[in-house]
Amino acid sequence: MAAPTDRQARRLDGIPPTIFTRMSALAMRTGAINLGQGFPDQDGPASVIERAAQALHQGANQYAPGSGILELREAIAAHQHAHYGIELDPRHEVVVTTGATEAIAAAILGLVDPGDEVVVLEPWYDSYPAMIAFAGGVRRAVTLRGPDFRLDTDELRAAITGRTKLLLINSPHNPTGTVLDRAELQAIADVAIEHDLVVVTDEVYEHLTFDDAVHVPLATLPGMRERTLTLSSAGKMFSLTGWKIGWATGPRDLTAALMGAKQWLSFCSGSAFQPAIAHALRHESGFYARLREELRGNRDLLCAGLAELGMDVRVPEGTYFVCTDVAGLGWQDSAEFCQALPERAGVVAIPAQGFYDDQVEGRHKVRWAFCKDTEVIAEGLSRLSSADLARG
Repeated sequence: MAAPTDRQARRLDGIPPTIFTRMSALAMRTGAINLGQGFPDQDGPASVIERAAQALHQGANQYAPGSGILELREAIAAHQHAHYGIELDPRHEVVVTTGATEAIAAAILGLVDPGDEVVVLEPWYDSYPAMIAFAGGVRRAVTLRGPDFRLDTDELRAAITGRTKLLLINSPHNPTGTVLDRAELQAIADVAIEHDLVVVTDEVYEHLTFDDAVHVPLATLPGMRERTLTLSSAGKMFSLTGWKIGWATGPRDLTAALMGAKQWLSFCSGSAFQPAIAHALRHESGFYARLREELRGNRDLLCAGLAELGMDVRVPEGTYFVCTDVAGLGWQDSAEFCQALPERAGVVAIPAQGFYDDQVEGRHKVRWAFCKDTEVIAEGLSRLSSADLARG
């Protein structure tokens, strides 16, 4: 009888289980502090949770419309207009998805044909290469290189070929924390317009920027609204990651393509959570302003602590994450470092080398999450400082 692995579809060949599942399971198995996966220790606004409970009791327990309830689509459109001046038709230019992860999957499956090339920023969120492979697309990476992790516009232009169909852009960028500036965004826009490309932008950390960094949606640049599909999520915005309510906005032809794939994935998403997220978008914008300040303090604590341990630390401009280089500790393989870390220090982090094609650039990078309670971060740093972290 064939082994179970022999029964696996060939489309899964070379696509390992997501690193976040593996490392979080390692944290649970060892009792280590999880500074790896990006989920907060605290829940979102109480009023939003109460609104979900009300929806459950008021009968929002059956299928919602596939594109989302109109109340939520209108709230998403209002959010885009209030923050960025983007005008959207909520009936045709907004689709509610099962988190941004489904939005990414549906966008790629709905827009990419076999053989189409997709340009992505490297390092990437690990669902990007998986979904490009599922669609039969070809990944072409443009690397944000340390220590600054800025976009090299010459590399971007060099990545474009006659088979390029789509640019997949992530800003604020996971895992580096880079927030693309206007010059970088304009370079992306220039390339997209020149080559008539579709752009999918993953902007789930749009409200989690620090210091002087400002998030500018690519769709606001001249000539980009009609070719940009913008993705975001309530999970990061309101610390409700388990609710899995995300959305896509953009011109009708692009949202229709996404919806064409989404209807065969989940069909609809969290019926009782949708009115609650509509409430959050309309009434709880102060939450992510407060969250941003809390995260900035945690960022500074974690960055300072990791630097004191001898790691090369890049202070992020946005997101939940700090990206470090552990080569100074003698490690040339971040996966090996992260596998050893729970036993050595009782802490889990994420090896970033799996987010790179360029293993010279990525092999000694590690991602740490600071969306945790301050006390948890402090305890993690204490454990790390008491451990022998040097390769040996």
